[in-house]
Amino acid sequence: MLVGGDISMLQSYEDNKVSFLDANGAKIDDVLKYMKSEEVGWNAQRVRLFVDPKKKNPDGAVDPQVCQDLDYVVRLCKRIKAEGFALLLDFHYSDTWADPANQWIPASWASLSEDQLKTKIYEYTKECLQALVAAGATPDFIQPGNEISYGMLWSATVNRSSKENRCFTNSSDANWNRFIGLLNQAIKACREVCPKAKIVIHSERSGKADVLKDFCNRLSGVDYDIIGLSYYPFWHNGLGILSNTLNMLAKSFPSKKVQIVETAYYYQWQPSVGGGIDYDFSSTWAISPAGQAAYAKDLIAELRKHPNVNALYWWFPEENGNGPGNAVLTGWVNRGLWDDNTHKALPGLYVLKDFLK
Repeated sequence: MLVGGDISMLQSYEDNKVSFLDANGAKIDDVLKYMKSEEVGWNAQRVRLFVDPKKKNPDGAVDPQVCQDLDYVVRLCKRIKAEGFALLLDFHYSDTWADPANQWIPASWASLSEDQLKTKIYEYTKECLQALVAAGATPDFIQPGNEISYGMLWSATVNRSSKENRCFTNSSDANWNRFIGLLNQAIKACREVCPKAKIVIHSERSGKADVLKDFCNRLSGVDYDIIGLSYYPFWHNGLGILSNTLNMLAKSFPSKKVQIVETAYYYQWQPSVGGGIDYDFSSTWAISPAGQAAYAKDLIAELRKHPNVNALYWWFPEENGNGPGNAVLTGWVNRGLWDDNTHKALPGLYVLKDFLK
């Protein structure tokens, strides 16, 4: 059983000298050591990797959260492994965010043919993993793609209305075959360089059991070990919906363990329905530090009913303000486990270890 967070921004916060305080206001000298301490009790961490985040995003935006190139990731992951955490590496296969609405080919791969793209994803995956292994930061779990329910590496040009290379339940077999071909090449590299690592296929369809089942059925010939899910109640609906999805996975794919590789909940300033979220659960879990902690407790209680679930990761727990001159963030997300205003740890930080009990 594993519990931790996607702490991909921790190195940036530390590089920018942002202070982290415990719940009592005492300065934390080493956040990783503190997360490993008995008080917090985490034993795993997740880190994302972009191909070339120094490139301007395809839509012209510049986001300081998109900073995880290979050098950055090696530096952070080396520390994570040195502290004794299990490591989940999250390949985005893009210069920027990869998610259900964005799976854009890296700029340096833009002119490649389909066959060359398969070779490139294999070579790139292999080279990155070799660098991590050489640094003493071998991943224990590897995600070949982030939230890839609709495929990956769609095109080099942002066109959100295009269906080019996207994989839906009614998409052509050609789109699915292309996606699976790319995925197989990435996984081949993972198995060669990190033969002991478990392969995690990541979907955000935790609120749509039928779509998730179709996705997993289509990947029945793919060599992977674990189904990874994003679950945010404000996008994916309540815990009852998640429970139905987890029951479906246990029945339909009994050989696959399940990991919640992303979750979070607001502790202040939640957007409105239609203005950034799809569901408002503030009457169930108040938008407050106590409400955030209550969400974590209720999620853990639900997950412990499902023996197929063996890991839980909070997304961006290290959120802790914008940093000097907005060097780390340009706007608060308000779902981390430190208070953006006071820099003190929130109650939810100390709840997650209960998943291991």
